[in-house]
Formats: sequence, structure tokens, C-alpha cells
Amino acid sequence: MGSSRTPQQIPVVVLAGFLGSGKTTLLNHLLHRSGGSRIGAVVNDFGSIEIDAMAVAGALGDSTVSLGNGCLCCAVDASELDLYLDRLAAPAAGIDVIVIEASGLAEPQELVRMVLASEHPRIVYGGLVEVVDAAESDDTRAKHPEIDRHLALADLVVVNKLDRADDADRVLGLVRSLTDRAAVVPATYGRIDPEFLFDCRPSEERIGQLSFDDLHDHGAHDHAGHLHTGYDSLPFTSDVPLEPRRLMQFLDSRPEGLYRIKGYVDFGPYDTLNRYAVHAVGRFLRFYPEPWAPGEARLTQLVLIGSGIDTGTLAKELEACKNDAPHADEHGMWGVLRYVPGPDAAEADLEDPPA
Repeated sequence: MGSSRTPQQIPVVVLAGFLGSGKTTLLNHLLHRSGGSRIGAVVNDFGSIEIDAMAVAGALGDSTVSLGNGCLCCAVDASELDLYLDRLAAPAAGIDVIVIEASGLAEPQELVRMVLASEHPRIVYGGLVEVVDAAESDDTRAKHPEIDRHLALADLVVVNKLDRADDADRVLGLVRSLTDRAAVVPATYGRIDPEFLFDCRPSEERIGQLSFDDLHDHGAHDHAGHLHTGYDSLPFTSDVPLEPRRLMQFLDSRPEGLYRIKGYVDFGPYDTLNRYAVHAVGRFLRFYPEPWAPGEARLTQLVLIGSGIDTGTLAKELEACKNDAPHADEHGMWGVLRYVPGPDAAEADLEDPPA
């Protein structure tokens, strides 16, 4: 609650999946479909020859930090990871999103914990993306039962190589049954919409930190020629403040497939000094109080992104959160303040994730 706005935080996405699932292919797809956004990557091969790092280095140039000969989750602790993130998050680098591509043998939970434990002021956890090889999923799960636990932790699951699977619908249904309300996206050659992971920079000047119109327009584009499943995008704007208890009820019951929520909330009389930046990815949720600028229009502006979500129902539920009462319940903000970052946030996120 300082007197000036903090710089825009850079989401850090953990990209995991068993050996050969298609993580590097997906990362390369994102690099070529970034919409002008600049992606930094921490690439962690298991072995002394960093094949994956070489595969993406041409596209990333000096935006790559590669860590060979061991799993990132075993090789470094959170303070060491901060050193790598510090290089990529430096303002001069102009990075918009950072992707940590884990080795196929890494432990996703430890990587997520390391990102959440980071004290770097310019980064924010951007979610765990688990890539599944649809053609090999049965054999992989039989040999490595821990994969089921990884799927349960994921915020987004990309079921890749569907063109090679004899029973794609069965595999998709099985993966959905193993996740904890994560968005499950079918894919071929790792082709997913980058908007699932980060805001693609629009061609024209961006006003503020978000481009709501561009997200909405992008969602309306024709995806018939794409070899992937598109996403659903819902922009929501209100000049009436939202009631915090109602909004928390909405967030606590958010449906399966609603992967990202990002934007700003005006709680009106509950906090007349600050707007609240909201960042939700999968089950992860954070609020960041920011002082209103003098003369700034007091609006709630949100973008919701997911796969297979009912945008009409979600819009009605958000409308029901509006409250123009002039007075505030003194305990009304307690639910929101639980998700304002504190010293024990990293442990709480993994041990008791938001609903």
C-alpha cells in the first residue's frame, strides 16, 4: 500500500511434463506466436549436452538461461533461482513473460514452490503447465505413477500429440478425471493459444497494463484453420464497485477450465484509497493493493480466460457482485486480505490452494 505504483510484474510459468511429451515444441510454438511479447526462458535439460536449450536458443537469443546436467528442482534453491530470474526480469531486458522449461524428470511441486518463495519484486507465479503425450500416456502412467500427482497439481494441462493417439477422446477424458479443475487443452505439435499463458502485446499502443479490447477481439478470431482448441475469453467492466464477499464467493467457486483471471477491482467504500490488482491462475490467487491515481476513473476491469467455460453464466455471476451501497461492513475485506501476499504465502499456496 505504498504511495506509488509498483512496476508491472512478470509472470513466471513452469512448463513440465515427462520426457518426450513435447515441452520444447510447445515453447517454440509460443516463441513464434507471441504477438510481439518478449519471452525469457530458463531451460533445464537432464544431461550434460543441453539439446533443449540449443533448440530454443535461436529464437530467444540472450533471453535464455540454460541449466544442464541435472534437474532444476535438485540443482538450485530459491535464492539461486532468483539470480537467474533477476537477469531475465531486469527492466532493460524488456521481458514480458518467463517460462521455466523443466527437465522431463523434474518434480513440478518443488519448482512451483521455488517460484512462490521468490522474493523478487518484479515476478509473479504464472501457473504450472503440464504437457501430456497422448500416444504414450498409458505406458507413462504405468511406469511412473507420480504423473497422476503432477496432473493434480497442474493449472493447465496440454494433451499433446493427439494425432498419434488411437483413442484421443478416452485419453482426454482420463486426463480430465485426474486434474483438480484444471483447464485441459487438446493440442497437436504443441499448438495452443499463447493467451492462455500471457497477454500478447497488441500492435497499437497499450493503455495501462492490460489490453481488454485486444483480448476480446482475439477471442473472436476464426480458429478453424488452427490445429488446436481455442480458448474462451470474457472481458468484464463495471463502474459500480464490487462487494468483496460476493466476489470471493465467485472466485472460490470458479469452474473447471477457468484458467486465468487478471485485472483490477474497485471495492468502493471498502477501500477508498486503493484499487486491487487481481491475479488468478488455476487455483492460485493473489490481490495487490495499488493507490488510485489522482483523477483516475474508478472502474473494475477484468479478463477471464478458459477452455469450455460458460461466459454467459460467468458474466451474470460477476454482475451479481456489484454493490453501490455507500457504507462498508468493517469485516467485509477479510476474505480478500487473505490473498494479499505475506511472508508465508509460498507454503500456504501449495499446502492449501484456493478453491
